[in-house]
Amino acid sequence: MSDFILPDIGEGIVECELVKWLVSEGDLIEEDQPVAEVMTDKALVEIPAPYKGRVTRLYWKEGDIAKVHAPLFELIDESGEGADKSSGEQAKTDGENKSPEPEAKQAEAPKQSESAPEAASKHTAKSADSSDGQRTPASPAVRRLVRENELTLGDIEGSGKDGRVLKADVLSHMEQPVSENTQGKREAQSQEVRIEPIKGMQAVMAKRMVASASTIPHFNFSEDIDVTELLSLRQQLKPEAEARGSRLTLMPFIMKAIALAVREYPVLNSQINEDVTEVHYQPQCNVGMAVDSKIGLLVPNVKNVDQLTLLEIADEVTRLTETAREGRVSQADLKGGTITISNIGALGGTYASPIINAPEVAIVALGRTQKLPRFDANGQVVERSIMTISWAGDHRIIDGGTIARFNNLWKGYLESPQSMLLHLG
Repeated sequence: MSDFILPDIGEGIVECELVKWLVSEGDLIEEDQPVAEVMTDKALVEIPAPYKGRVTRLYWKEGDIAKVHAPLFELIDESGEGADKSSGEQAKTDGENKSPEPEAKQAEAPKQSESAPEAASKHTAKSADSSDGQRTPASPAVRRLVRENELTLGDIEGSGKDGRVLKADVLSHMEQPVSENTQGKREAQSQEVRIEPIKGMQAVMAKRMVASASTIPHFNFSEDIDVTELLSLRQQLKPEAEARGSRLTLMPFIMKAIALAVREYPVLNSQINEDVTEVHYQPQCNVGMAVDSKIGLLVPNVKNVDQLTLLEIADEVTRLTETAREGRVSQADLKGGTITISNIGALGGTYASPIINAPEVAIVALGRTQKLPRFDANGQVVERSIMTISWAGDHRIIDGGTIARFNNLWKGYLESPQSMLLHLG
């Protein structure tokens, strides 16, 4: 019998929310079987079993904030082999990472006689769920919906297992007639300042944006791009892409054009060391894309865009978008980006002043595409599809002329997409 210690699951992560248990006490589980889902400040992560055995105790409740280096669950290996193996591996890991801070955290871990860290979470549970402090089971997305509508989770009747409140329960509750007593209570609550802690991905983004904006001198550059021909080409290729099971949007073309343009202007695909004494030119072009997920802004990146076909890029864009929106994008997909795209146009914006995603040195914000009048070669007014874009570059190594010339090359590929064929390897 041994405790499974919640390991380091990302750089700088010291705690995570226990979103969902995938097993129950008494269950016999296999090695590498997912045991729990935890939400870090970067993504939703599955915790696997270290070996085959029986779960004898779950130390945390769903919704609790579990600490790294503290016991997560108790597991007994009925064959007598796994525990020794796990203990040896854990001892080795502890030996390699031994420091006063992890030792102190393990000393603070809950005792085996405790079913959960109730004292630590008592106040949080009371304020988030109901006035009597009883914990109502619900997912983070449902809790967020409840908070946004200034409801009390304990007032909503849950139709899920063990009274779990589902999204449908919240929506149904909101449709019910409001009594005078409840209406008065809501009006009283609306007069109070609502305070929510900045945590999770929102906290990480806040720190990164402050660091980026305060330490990197941004040079902004905006432009209009005529994407009429690009939209026409996409429409021609769309049926063939769909026949192959791919969803072809403008994003793969935009990414490919960036990868081709950075061949001529590699400084936009570089990074600066911490001492600001070296420029590191990256050998691959890994294009990140900002995704508005249910846990906050995530920026997964498509690896090796310079080496992929349009269909391969399209498949990666679809995969990363779907996983990021669910908060399940892997750490590998979040690391290694070299240049970033923010598609604000999907929400209706035009121009922006994007903040660089350090340690990268350039980011572009895509505005929405609009039908606008333009003069053709004969001086006649014609309808064209115009997309607005806004670049931000690290002015320490990228001057205005460089970003303008880079943009002109990139713009040329997008306005005459057939010209990209001359440069594809």
